Amino acid sequence: MWTTEVWNAVLTEFADLVDPVEAARLGVRLFVAILLGAVIGYDRERKASSAGLRTHMLVALGAALFVIVPQHGGFDSADMSRVVQGLIAGIGFLGAGAIIKIDDRQEIKGLTTAASIWLTAAIGMTAGLGQLATAIAGTVVGFVVLAIMPRIDVAMKRRRATSEDRAEAAGLTLPSD
Repeated sequence: MWTTEVWNAVLTEFADLVDPVEAARLGVRLFVAILLGAVIGYDRERKASSAGLRTHMLVALGAALFVIVPQHGGFDSADMSRVVQGLIAGIGFLGAGAIIKIDDRQEIKGLTTAASIWLTAAIGMTAGLGQLATAIAGTVVGFVVLAIMPRIDVAMKRRRATSEDRAEAAGLTLPSD
């Protein structure tokens, strides 16, 4: 049977959620982080990236939690700065795992995926800190870059190939990068 002592012990363990306003604030920040991570993850999933929807959702959620916990714990700005620095470095390692160098063709794959993981962590941190409008704006801009830039890239490659074909037909060589 639940005694007052047991009930007080349980409430003490959940002391960070006793205030309904604070609990709602926490829920909104975590939900927004997951939702925005899903937006970036959706694009990567569509393109069959190694890091897709779930990975990006978890990165955003984790990043949000890493800044929410110190905030609720009363960390000062210097301590919070160290948490953010550690998070950024840690996400860099996660992103590095998505990068693959293909030796026989001197080609590197996964840079966009690594960058999207890094962006997703930044979005999660921003949502976790309660800067929801900034997190949404960052997500929209990131999604636009991921969705539109491949089309522009293809158009630029076609234009370059056409220019090279015309130069070759004229007996000229174009300078390389």
